[in-house]
Amino acid sequence: MMRPNIQSQRSIGVRVGRVTFLHCDPFYFDMEHRGLTVQEMAVGDLAAGLEAGAIDAAPLSLVECFRMESSLQPVAGFCVATVDQGGLALLYGNKPIQELEGARIGVAAPCPTSQKLLQVLLTQKYGVKPGPFVGLREPFDACLLVGNDALRRRRSVRGYPHRYDLGGEWRRWTNLPFVYARWMARKQVEHQPMAVLQDTLYVGLEDGVDALYHMAEPRDDLLMLPKDVAEYVSGLRYFIGVSEQRGMDKFRQCAGQLDAG
Repeated sequence: MMRPNIQSQRSIGVRVGRVTFLHCDPFYFDMEHRGLTVQEMAVGDLAAGLEAGAIDAAPLSLVECFRMESSLQPVAGFCVATVDQGGLALLYGNKPIQELEGARIGVAAPCPTSQKLLQVLLTQKYGVKPGPFVGLREPFDACLLVGNDALRRRRSVRGYPHRYDLGGEWRRWTNLPFVYARWMARKQVEHQPMAVLQDTLYVGLEDGVDALYHMAEPRDDLLMLPKDVAEYVSGLRYFIGVSEQRGMDKFRQCAGQLDAG
């Protein structure tokens, strides 16, 4: 990756949506000091924020990237991806995955890409048609945990002994990495602010990821020791290469087949 040489420290008027998931932390390393305005948001609100013009850029769910591609531009090749079992999306079931025909899937909040990935895996890899997605307060046969929720419950969920990492399931099926999100910006963002944003994200990949690797304190909120964080980060990819692009193309194809059916 070639990094642009940008020195601006003043406000550039770009409003960035911040997701508080651990895997997104490196992107925001020193971001506010670079002149960007950071707004903390739920993952499910990023697309609406971009559509309404409340924010200018964000690490957007891949399904939403497909839906909104005519009104957005990619921020270089920055993404959130897993090569194999990254722990970003975990399914826990009360029965094996191939037996989840008609199963109700509990989710804490809408997560379009992980939900679509699960539907693709169930229908096209395992040949079963799941039931509806429901809230965790309702009865469910399996639950889908993403982001920090998945990290906190990465070992087990009582009463649901069958555990599946969706990124790992995708890898074993397609031999490709899975891209959960990529950085997108509104097309109205001009060249110079975009260059500053890109440079800031490059710094995050260099310094922010290194900071996670060398954490000295545990993340008690996630029940993770420093070595757990380092192991987690080692399974992530933050820039789109040839294999990530192939993974995105394959997922777009599979999702399209699912929607057409």
